[in-house]
Amino acid sequence: MPTSAASNHSGRPEDLIGRLNSTHTPYEAKLKALRDLKNQIIGNRTKKQVFLKLGAVPSVVSILSAASSEDSAQGGGGDNREFRDSMLIQSAAAIGSFACGLDAGVKAVLDAGAFSLLFSLISHLNEKVADAGARSLKLIYQSKLAPKYDFLQEKNMEFLLYLLNSKNENVSGLAASIITHSCQTTVEQLALSEAGVIKRLVSLLGGSLIQRDASLESLAAVVKENSEVASKFMGPENGRALNVVIELMKDKYPRTRLLACMCLICTRNTSSSYLRDSGIQNKLVLVLLELLDDPGQVGDEAPFVLSSLITEKEDMQKIAFDENVVDKLCEHLRAGTFQAKRLQGLFLALGDLCSKLECCRDRVIELQVLNFVTEALAHDSAEVRGAACTCLKNVSRSVKKLSAGQFMNEAVAVPLVQLLCDTSTSVQVAALGAISNVVVDFMPHKSLFIQCGGVKQLVQLSKSMESAIRVNAVWALKNLTFLVNNKCKDEIFSELTSTTLISLLSDPEASVQEQAFALIRNLVDGSLYSIEYVFGEDGLLLHAIGKQLRSTSQIDVQIQVMYTLSNVASGNECHKEAVMNQLLPQAGNDTETLLIKFLQSTDSRLRTATIWALINLTFPSSPGTSSRVTELKNAGIISQLKNMDNDPCLDVKLRAKMALGQLMMFGDAST
Repeated sequence: MPTSAASNHSGRPEDLIGRLNSTHTPYEAKLKALRDLKNQIIGNRTKKQVFLKLGAVPSVVSILSAASSEDSAQGGGGDNREFRDSMLIQSAAAIGSFACGLDAGVKAVLDAGAFSLLFSLISHLNEKVADAGARSLKLIYQSKLAPKYDFLQEKNMEFLLYLLNSKNENVSGLAASIITHSCQTTVEQLALSEAGVIKRLVSLLGGSLIQRDASLESLAAVVKENSEVASKFMGPENGRALNVVIELMKDKYPRTRLLACMCLICTRNTSSSYLRDSGIQNKLVLVLLELLDDPGQVGDEAPFVLSSLITEKEDMQKIAFDENVVDKLCEHLRAGTFQAKRLQGLFLALGDLCSKLECCRDRVIELQVLNFVTEALAHDSAEVRGAACTCLKNVSRSVKKLSAGQFMNEAVAVPLVQLLCDTSTSVQVAALGAISNVVVDFMPHKSLFIQCGGVKQLVQLSKSMESAIRVNAVWALKNLTFLVNNKCKDEIFSELTSTTLISLLSDPEASVQEQAFALIRNLVDGSLYSIEYVFGEDGLLLHAIGKQLRSTSQIDVQIQVMYTLSNVASGNECHKEAVMNQLLPQAGNDTETLLIKFLQSTDSRLRTATIWALINLTFPSSPGTSSRVTELKNAGIISQLKNMDNDPCLDVKLRAKMALGQLMMFGDAST
């Protein structure tokens, strides 16, 4: 019985680690322990985590290091050589298993110093040892934690080419994986291209399955968003390669088909002149549609590749809609529970389809997909929550549906407000993007968002240290204030306060300043009551607006300032005079010619905004218009407006004519 009990526990993690660490364990037993450990952790995430906690990785790396040292020191052949090679192979395989699909495993492997040891195996005389090292490194390079390879160092490039030219398919495949993982800049892409990497990768398209797939993925990385490199791939010499990739869309292996699509999409996205053939475009959509049905990793990745094909491309979105992609994606959402990655991809693809086409938005709403989207706002995965927000943001671009109050209900508003407190910054930004669209709702449903505590959260986020959160929070507040009633404006303004708004007007980020001015523009739009928001506390807010007007050089900020002042100038005499004091300060000030500078701006939007302010300041029925016309005439405004009679922008031309007509009602406007 004791013997039996001992043998039953010999495979326990603690026992295996003990045998690996013991100096008394015979080499044969240590080799068996390595094999047992490897077999237990392959494909078993739970077992990997158990062994990681027990410190298995440093133990295995120590064995790899010892075997490598002995191998280098002793050389020779015979049984010792065979045994050392077996130790190298098994320890390398175990390290690769720890790294496979588990970032914690990759970190442990890197921290234990396995990376350089594995690279040293690639040049080993025994092809099986080199193969084991290459396989493990390929698994490490699947993780974002893998070290970035510096292609710009000459020795590194030479070594990469050595790997790429290897007859061992795993070694050449490793080289391709290194390229995929590390090639991120234009300079790196050009360096790889000039070193002849594209030509070699193209030759691997005719190799084994491992080489073919690795080559397709690497070509996509080298070509991506680089027209110069793409032209070399698409050129006469490699025209054949393009046809090979197109043919690989028909390959019997789903992953090869997926990677072929990805390679072609990267090429097409680099320049609109590439792959314009409608047959290829349709084929890409159909192949990706088919790959969505794959139950494994290919099916998880297919929505992301589809998304890269259609994002910001209305023509491809139309093709996808015609091929019933919206319906297909919705079918998948109804089909049941997926891995988080696939669910994320499905929402992103749906969101991209709805980014430009109203027909896609209509179909998504008709198929009641919003139910799945709102449920996903509470998903455990931050990536899924963010993707659901992005999908909702694009679906809610529909003015027709917004005006019908389609999105402003508790099922949407409550979870979105809750996401403003999410632990993930990216989710907060995505939620703010969705909120910015949803709160544009023209119906009287905005109060619901305020009641949910939405304004309080947005104001809090407008003070965030993260500029992306600040700008999106202010953007959402701006849209919430659009065409809202005075009661809602009061609630928003009381939560915001003049102090917060003044701080936002001078934010370090110009984009935040722009949205802050646009927010005030919406606040003061409409009634005389609304305009008074900038006159409270002795006009602190109005003075801050004027100060920023005189100091900013950002065109987009200047445009919003002028529209804000234009709205204030639409008020009573007191309001108009206050605006005049900001636009035409006392003589001698450098800003005396500010209006002229804006009217002469190369940006037609700024010229238009400035003329609107002039129109509101010179409204004929206002009692003080005559004196304001005199001031404007003395500032050279009339002669400038006359010069704009031939403005290249029709809107500017018409508004200038309108402003000049009002000015000419008050005496001689000849100068």
